[in-house]
Amino acid sequence: MTDGLRLMAVHAHPDDESSKGAATMARYVAEGHPVMVVSCTGGERGDILNPRLQGNADIERDLPQVRRAEMAKAQEILGVEHTWLGFVDSGLPEGDPLPPLPEGCFALEPLDITTEALVRVIRQFRPHVITTYDENGGYPHPDHIMTHVVTVAAFEAAGDPEAFPHAGAPWQPLKLYYDRGFSRAKMTAFHEALLAAGKESPYAEWMKRWDDRPEGRVTTRIESAKYFAVREQALLAHATQIDPDGTFFSLSASEQGEIWPTEEFDLARSYVPLAEGEDDLFAGLPTDVTAADAMATSDLGDPVLDDVKPRAAEVEHA
Repeated sequence: MTDGLRLMAVHAHPDDESSKGAATMARYVAEGHPVMVVSCTGGERGDILNPRLQGNADIERDLPQVRRAEMAKAQEILGVEHTWLGFVDSGLPEGDPLPPLPEGCFALEPLDITTEALVRVIRQFRPHVITTYDENGGYPHPDHIMTHVVTVAAFEAAGDPEAFPHAGAPWQPLKLYYDRGFSRAKMTAFHEALLAAGKESPYAEWMKRWDDRPEGRVTTRIESAKYFAVREQALLAHATQIDPDGTFFSLSASEQGEIWPTEEFDLARSYVPLAEGEDDLFAGLPTDVTAADAMATSDLGDPVLDDVKPRAAEVEHA
């Protein structure tokens, strides 16, 4: 590890790390901060969303391995460390009524099993800050919701010496953020920029779907436009999941940087106060790593900020 403060991003599937907070991670890597991505599942039940690769028998047969190879490429592009938590994709149930989730999938695993797995990774990597999804999963995929549940549980347990004592020495992460990458304001700005340029906007449908969707709070804006091109390349590395002619690429990286140069987060739990206009995920923490490490291994008491909403441990179909 370098001498920088450490950041961990917990995601549900390979490709989530490249579509949510990727430029922020690339920025922190460039600034000397160790960054680790945790993929809770292998994305085994994901569909092939790139029209150019649909119907490819080799990819369909070997999709789990293909997605692992894609993740390795994205990891290299972003410059992050990466680990698989080892659970199986739950798939996205469709229909009315919704079908039951497949036996043995991540969303149905006992919470103590999934939490211990993540606690073990946290205690090994020792992040000062963790990012993940809110209680709605960002969108209601069972694995995204379960990722939230597990990350909150592991954030709480990792610093408790009585919790999972065989999973490593206690380590208390100091801040927990939710990713807020797809806000109404951002999508509106992209939509209006395309129309102003005389181009067709793929965001019109997004705007319609947002009518009854709650807007997540934003506490923190990370200037990261310099790394939008890196984010784009990491996304394209997930070739089975990303259509290169799709919505993500209707504006170039440089155009996106001019329109909306930040990535957004919501500070959900913290052992240090939130500063108004926060622009750094490490804001409020000691800049000296030794001091930050000492803080994460001391008796901190209760968080000074706690906006985590209670949610049942068992994930239900949304």
